[in-house]
Amino acid sequence: MDKIDLSRQFPKVWKASAKKPALVEVPPLAYLMIDGRGDPAGPAFPQAIDPLYGLAYTMKFASKMGGGTDWKVMPLECLWWADDPSAFCENRRDECRWTLMVAQPDAVTADRVEAARRTVREKKDPPGLASVRLDRLEEGLAAQLLHVGPYDAVGPAVERLLAFVAEERCTPDGRHHEIYMNDPRRVPPERLKTIVRLPVRR
Repeated sequence: MDKIDLSRQFPKVWKASAKKPALVEVPPLAYLMIDGRGDPAGPAFPQAIDPLYGLAYTMKFASKMGGGTDWKVMPLECLWWADDPSAFCENRRDECRWTLMVAQPDAVTADRVEAARRTVREKKDPPGLASVRLDRLEEGLAAQLLHVGPYDAVGPAVERLLAFVAEERCTPDGRHHEIYMNDPRRVPPERLKTIVRLPVRR
């Protein structure tokens, strides 16, 4: 059985240009999600990542070892929002709320999540495990751009994206969305790649 790779199935969703923003149509997708608030440099943000990937990899390997569907574990994503929208451009992330997410194939069901949760709890039981949920995100039409560089330098990319949205005569219609395409533990800050997305309506 072929391995499911959502980035190949929906290439425009996980691919963007650093030179020019573009409009894309994002299909409804299932995600493991966990909510939080505050600066990502604080303890809550990294603690929330652990149960997300614990569940994601547990489900993948359980399915594969059982002779079922195998799939690629997708990169970390995050929805950001704040009472003051300028918090993103000015990088005031201590004022922000967030939802960390990892996209899942259709093979992932609520029953599989609960079975994986029991397994992870027995082995490690990371903080926040009980708060992870399986949900669908429907963004539809969105503008996106690739930011290359440190996460805390994303402000200019956000401003470029907002200018593009205005040029296209669109209106922002959803939460600021970031997709972290590589691992900050292995890649220097100046080479980090982040897709910055904003759902819009015409």
